[in-house]
Amino acid sequence: MSEDLYSVLGVSKTADLATIKKTFRKLAKDLHPDRTANDKKKEARFKAVNNAFNVLSDPNKRKLYDEFGEDGLREGFDANQARQYKQWSGRQGGRGGRTSWGGDGETVNLEDLFSGQAQGRGGFSDLFGDMFGGGQQRRGPAARGGDAHAEVTIDFVSSVRGTTLELQQQGGGAPVTVRVPAGAHDGSRLRIRGHGGPSPNGGPSGDLLLDIHVQPHKFFRREGDHLHLDVPITIAEAYQGAKIKVPTPDGDVTLKVPPRTQGGSVMRLKGKGVAKKGKEVGDLYVHYEIKIPQEDSEEVAELVEQLAKHQSGDVRHGIAF
Repeated sequence: MSEDLYSVLGVSKTADLATIKKTFRKLAKDLHPDRTANDKKKEARFKAVNNAFNVLSDPNKRKLYDEFGEDGLREGFDANQARQYKQWSGRQGGRGGRTSWGGDGETVNLEDLFSGQAQGRGGFSDLFGDMFGGGQQRRGPAARGGDAHAEVTIDFVSSVRGTTLELQQQGGGAPVTVRVPAGAHDGSRLRIRGHGGPSPNGGPSGDLLLDIHVQPHKFFRREGDHLHLDVPITIAEAYQGAKIKVPTPDGDVTLKVPPRTQGGSVMRLKGKGVAKKGKEVGDLYVHYEIKIPQEDSEEVAELVEQLAKHQSGDVRHGIAF
């Protein structure tokens, strides 16, 4: 059984979006591959946290997850049909998950019903036809083949820009070309029609369900359709202001650092995030990190002392729990 997504992120089921975002940012920073190089456990933890955030930060996905669990996130899931089935099952004294029906005591997997399989039948509508007097219907059309499942891992850039994959089918045969659309995230599922299991009696083949896993990026992190990037700047650039180059999915852009920029300041580059078909393009958020000299130098120490004399007041005044 998969771990509860709220537990993965470390928030309560009543947490608001602001709390979810704040918790994710802290975890993403602590678990980022740039800080946890070659630590497989933390890399896996980072992926799990990223997947949990992608679901819980999306109101529609979160609503489906709260009601149906991970089944509600699968491609092709029909919430209305699922609710109808649960209502019927409750009236019949069903205990969820699986239920027996028909004179031959066959078992139907609830997961299959949601994806329209129902063991070779026409799915949810045919099931109800059998239940309520239409038992002859299911023997008419040829059975559809079962769905096959596979997983593939792609890099972060390919998930944002989209990519084309060639998958070798089990048992040989010509490779299957799959287009991963721009904006796919860790946990996305693609349905490739007609490349699943064969029908037992001449019907159509099932589909191939391809689960996408995304490798984390060394510098960028993703929140929904927005991207975040920590960019180092020098003390001089922060104080005097500067023009710096920043990478984006569309190429480098020149960004103006305002004079007197503080560490932790954030600049928003509108439309430079994830572009998904039919949706508004996300933004890129640049987080400034002021880098100080690392060498042990008397000259640098003297300059820092000079700088400290111009620092007015307590910089931590008012910070409290």
